Amino acid sequence: MTESQRPLKMLFLCTGNSARSILAEYLLRKLEPHRFATYSAGAQPTGTVNPLAVRVLRENYGIDASDARSKSWEEYKGTELDFVITVCDHARESCPIWPGQPIVAHWGMEDPAAATGDEAAKLQAFRNAAIELNRRLDLFRSLPLEKLDRLRLQELTQRIGDR
Repeated sequence: MTESQRPLKMLFLCTGNSARSILAEYLLRKLEPHRFATYSAGAQPTGTVNPLAVRVLRENYGIDASDARSKSWEEYKGTELDFVITVCDHARESCPIWPGQPIVAHWGMEDPAAATGDEAAKLQAFRNAAIELNRRLDLFRSLPLEKLDRLRLQELTQRIGDR
């Protein structure tokens, strides 16, 4: 496999690595398993993945995320990444400098783990987060990555997260 054919490495970051970043990692992994190598991590990982994230992936997308784990972005220190996407404001503010100068973009969104109410309301918050991430990933996947210069790719990737 040549350099241009290798999967692009994409890291999704949030604070706890228990919900949003896990959803993004597993959604893109299912959508484009040969085009992207996907990872997720947190600035302050909770150490556990929210069971509602795993449930939504299984029930709504047919994805088995039973092997998902909450981990620190320290695990990826030294890894050359192509894209780093923050999905919460705290991760954006504390995002470290990555080797190889990956394209960094912010796709901020509400934390479904902070949802209040009964189980059904909390589950709906996770479904809504997954729908929003899936839409953003569809937009990202539609970009002609190979044909764009770095500056334009940075701009378009960031624009996906703008509301």
